[in-house]
Amino acid sequence: MLYFEVPAGDEVGTSFDFLQETAGEQCKNRSAFWGLSTLQYTKVEVLMKISELLHDDKVSLSLEVFPPKTTTAIESVTRSVKEIAALKPDFMSVTYGAGGGTSEHTVRIAKDIKATYGVPSMAHLTCVSSTKETVDGQLRLMQDAGIENVLALRGDIPTDGDFPLPNQFHYAVELVRHIKEVAPELCIGGACYPEGHPEAVSKAEDIRHMKEKVDAGCEFLTTQMFFDNSIFYNYMYRLREAGILVPIIAGIMPITRKNQVERSIQLSGSCVPARFKSIVDWFGDDPAKMKQAGIAYATDQIIDLIANGISHIHVYTMNDPEVAAGIMNNLSEIIK
Repeated sequence: MLYFEVPAGDEVGTSFDFLQETAGEQCKNRSAFWGLSTLQYTKVEVLMKISELLHDDKVSLSLEVFPPKTTTAIESVTRSVKEIAALKPDFMSVTYGAGGGTSEHTVRIAKDIKATYGVPSMAHLTCVSSTKETVDGQLRLMQDAGIENVLALRGDIPTDGDFPLPNQFHYAVELVRHIKEVAPELCIGGACYPEGHPEAVSKAEDIRHMKEKVDAGCEFLTTQMFFDNSIFYNYMYRLREAGILVPIIAGIMPITRKNQVERSIQLSGSCVPARFKSIVDWFGDDPAKMKQAGIAYATDQIIDLIANGISHIHVYTMNDPEVAAGIMNNLSEIIK
C-alpha cells in the first residue's frame, strides 16, 4: 500500500481534492480519512495490488514504459516516465529489457512511479539473462522498494548466448512458482499469446501452458500485442473453456512509425489485417500523419474491446508521452 500524508480537520475536503489530482482514481473515497482532529495529519490509502484493481468492474487502462538502454538516455527516459505518469493511468509497468540488459533501472523506475507520482507500478522480471541468484536479488529490491506487483516472464532468448544455463529458470512457470515460494506477498502476472506462442507446437499446447502458469500462482495475464480484435475474442473463448478464469488484460501497441510494423511482427508473430496495412501504405512516409493514424487505429481497437465487455487494456507506449496522451484523451469520457 502507498499512503500520502495530508492535513486533517477543516482542510480534509481540499486535501482530498489535491490527492485526487495526485493519485488519480487509485485514491479511495473520503471515508479513507481517519483521525480528523485539528492539526493532525491523516493518511489516504492508494491501492497498489493490480489484482485488486482488476476485480473492479470499472474499465482500467494501464501503460507500459521501458528503462533506458544506456546511461546517457536516463534523463530523457525519466522525463518521459514523468509525463506518462502525469496522465494517471490505473497502473504502469516497467520492462526488464531485452535479455535483462536494462534490469538495473527497472526497480528504480517502478519505485519512482509509485512513490513519487502516486501511480501503482509493476516491475517485469525475466528468466533470460538472470541467474536464480539474480532473480532473488531483484525480488529483494522490489520488496525493499515497496513494489507489490511483478510480471513473470521467460523473456526473449538471445541469439548469441546459451539458454538455459544450469542456474537459470527455463520457463516462466518455474519463475512464477519460485516467486510464490520466496515472496508470496507479491501479486504475480504473466504473459499470454492470442495468436499462440511462436515456439508452441500448437495453440492447444500453448493454452495448457497458460493453465500451468495460472495454477502456479499467476493472478492475471496480459496479452502480447495484437491488431485484429477477432483473434483476441476467439482466444478469450479458448482460455475460459480451458478453465483459465483470471482477469485478462488486452495488450495494445499503437504503431506510429512505418518501421515499427516489421519489427513488431518479428517480435510477436502478430497478424496484420489488410485494413491496417492500407493505413501504413498510405500514411507511412509522413511521420505526423502516421502517428495520428496509428493512435486512431489503436483507439478504435480499444473502443471495440470495451464495447464487447473487455474491461482491462494495457498500452505499450514505447516511452512516447504524446502517444500515451493521445490514447487517454481519445478515451477521456469512456474510461472515466
